[in-house]
Amino acid sequence: MQNTMTMKMTMTTMGAAASRRAVSTPFAVRLSACLVATLFAALSVPNAAAQNLPITSGQRATAQQVAQAGVPLSELAPNAPDSHTVKRGDTLWAISGLFLKSPWRWPELWGMNLDDIKNPHRIYPGQMLYLEKKDGRARLRTARLSGDAGIETVRVSPRTRSQSLADEIIPTLKSQAIEPFLTEPIVVGETELNAAPRIVATQEGRVLLTRGDRAYARGPSDKQIAFGSNQQNDYRVFRNATPLKDPVSGEVLGYEAQYVGKAQVVRGESRTENTNKDGKKTIEVVPATIDIVGTKEEMRVGDRLLPEPPRQFTSYAPRAPAGAVDARVVSVYGSSVANAAQNQVVAINRGTKDGLESGHVLAILKAGAKLIDKTSETRDAMQLPDERNGLVMVFRTFERVSYALILDITEGVKVGDRLANPR
Repeated sequence: MQNTMTMKMTMTTMGAAASRRAVSTPFAVRLSACLVATLFAALSVPNAAAQNLPITSGQRATAQQVAQAGVPLSELAPNAPDSHTVKRGDTLWAISGLFLKSPWRWPELWGMNLDDIKNPHRIYPGQMLYLEKKDGRARLRTARLSGDAGIETVRVSPRTRSQSLADEIIPTLKSQAIEPFLTEPIVVGETELNAAPRIVATQEGRVLLTRGDRAYARGPSDKQIAFGSNQQNDYRVFRNATPLKDPVSGEVLGYEAQYVGKAQVVRGESRTENTNKDGKKTIEVVPATIDIVGTKEEMRVGDRLLPEPPRQFTSYAPRAPAGAVDARVVSVYGSSVANAAQNQVVAINRGTKDGLESGHVLAILKAGAKLIDKTSETRDAMQLPDERNGLVMVFRTFERVSYALILDITEGVKVGDRLANPR
């Protein structure tokens, strides 16, 4: 916890230090910490501030280049505002989109602050950004210049309210847009799900299970479900491994398991040895006891259990892929509709094997129509060029498949639509 007055005084001191350096440093590099911190903000989770956020050598090189010259006016968004006050609800994507045509090109904005920030992390509401245009270049400041006047004077009044700084962090994207999908989608091999532990019985012969119900499960023949402080006790429950087929080649890239809920082991699986009336020894299986602790859909006998992975707080730095990407939409996740809309998730036919990473931004392309040139005597066949239909950001990758969030869209996205590097 930190007193709000202290936080304000710290921001003012940072601004003063930046302005004092302006006497001897080029204008392109005398900018404050706030914007670059925005561009490196993590997903809004309580301990996200403690993470080391990723900076690649290519991103740093871009920032260093821009630091020497600023950003061309042609790269600014058409309606870039003269100023913007950071507020609750702002995101990295939204703030970047205010000033640049391409929101994922955050290294260029970082370059506008590079001299002041060596290791950027976060930004808080209340800070002011000013856009300055000069000599065909654009730069950002946190204090409006008036000739060669010094820094702005800010009057600080004591306040007693205090709050957690982590609660004020400006996130990369709205957390609720991605969080439900971070652990739900899973792509498995053809036999992986079939070899996983399974629900084998319910209490009182119930057909469907929901939160609070108790059930029984068995592991594969070579591995029993164990219980204990050093054992895996938390599981996710899946069913129906649906094949994900490449819309171009028809090849099966993997199997998408349908997430239905969570279960917790309360008693491990065991074997007991009995002797029947003929004196023969028999082995009886005692399945593990599980409690259903969360449901997305009702569960049933036959559903499979996969270990609950440790929760990961991933930081997203939206950026264009370094290499060329030519991908296709494989499926729309968790939806029976033919066309996906904004904030829905799609699976694409490229993964870690193809160099895709979390944070990569791709353009959705709408295939150009095939027409006949009616103005020509020869009635030539024409193929109109593809046009950009929106943007997606990859947030979870597997070897040959990735999941991406639709950030913005003009028309619906459907299976088979093409994705490529954004321009």
